[in-house]
Amino acid sequence: MTPDLWMLLAFAGLLIAGVPVAFSLGLSGAVGILAGLSPAMLATLGTNTYNGVAKYPLIAIPLFILTGLIFERAGVAARLVRFAQALIGPRHGGLAVVAVLVCMIMGGMSGSGPADAAAVAMVMLPSMTKAGYPKPFSATLIAASASTAILIPPSVALILYSIVVPGVDLRALFAAGLFPGILAGLALLGPAVLVSRRYRWEGNGWEGSGGEGGSQERAAARPQVGESFRQALPALFAPVLILGGLRSGLFTPTEAAVVAVTYGALVGLFLTREMRWRDLWELLGEAAVISGVVMLIIALAGIFAWAGTMLGTFRHLAEWIVGLTDNGTLLLVLIMLAVLLAGMVLDAISIYLIMMPILIPVMQHFDWNPVWFGILLAMNIAIGQFTPPVAVNLMVTTEVAKIRLEQTVGWALLFVAAMAAALALVALFPAIALWLPGVLGYNV
Repeated sequence: MTPDLWMLLAFAGLLIAGVPVAFSLGLSGAVGILAGLSPAMLATLGTNTYNGVAKYPLIAIPLFILTGLIFERAGVAARLVRFAQALIGPRHGGLAVVAVLVCMIMGGMSGSGPADAAAVAMVMLPSMTKAGYPKPFSATLIAASASTAILIPPSVALILYSIVVPGVDLRALFAAGLFPGILAGLALLGPAVLVSRRYRWEGNGWEGSGGEGGSQERAAARPQVGESFRQALPALFAPVLILGGLRSGLFTPTEAAVVAVTYGALVGLFLTREMRWRDLWELLGEAAVISGVVMLIIALAGIFAWAGTMLGTFRHLAEWIVGLTDNGTLLLVLIMLAVLLAGMVLDAISIYLIMMPILIPVMQHFDWNPVWFGILLAMNIAIGQFTPPVAVNLMVTTEVAKIRLEQTVGWALLFVAAMAAALALVALFPAIALWLPGVLGYNV
């Protein structure tokens, strides 16, 4: 067997054996070096590990992770829910609409699907259950809606894509992800509302279901729009601050992450006052643990990437993919299906690190716009975040709901179809993603 085949087989075998992705990447890269280069080249392991994480834009990832944790602890999700309830009012499917909208807004703060899912699920699931929504439906809807976090800026996945793909402007990626993220959320709203009305699930979890007494009780319980807006204003201002600062050139994406952390801490400590200084210390530790896992994957992927480049593995795979067909549209569909399958078992960071060295030559061969292609990949990975068997968002929400993952499969397929329709629209009409960065003057 050729050395690059040894490396790929080692990687697949380690994954099947249950070895964590980070160590599978590092060990299979070492196998490739031993098989195709020389044992002396193992001396490069330390250098390649360091080079994998020695990139300034990566600083934004732990900071945005910390931002999501701070806003979760600051009670932001609960305030957004009350404001959305005040706007939507008591109607069938109302809570489903609230869940989707709050997930999208929270995604504009955290940039992480699992963090978004955890924050919203803890607030929304009790209300939705009380209103008659089945727990499997609620958990799946929140998991699917939270997946828009890797599209709506700031997105941790798009930050990594901008690092892996040379020459891509992160600001252009952030702008390009906004409308597809909104489109994905709207695509989920349709079936969610239709199903809610079909089964006549009550809208906002308020007591009383009919008659004068029920109407009065719901009216009394419905949050006041003005007061709920005032309480939600700090949360609503966060995406404006981040995106506005980026657009005005006031700060870079990495500096935006610092601003987001500072703003979130001020909101939690002094405005909502639901966070104490001790909590901030605990959140720093929690963010460090999560970031450590992410950075370990990125660091050890540096070994895999260097070995694959030196052995020509990525070039050979890219040539094989291009040789499958001259039809770029058909090949794009095949790639999207492959990414979807990968998204069902791997996280977004691992997918980018493993697949992009192979897909970059394919993208260049067919002259696909790298910003548009990055958004398509992100949408596809978002679908994978709530598609069993390994659905990171769904794992979070089912844990909060105290149900088994297999209970959500039927609902998950419904929302997969809805978001796949949104993905198809962005693939057919690239302007959905590219119009805004073009208007803002970014390089696309």
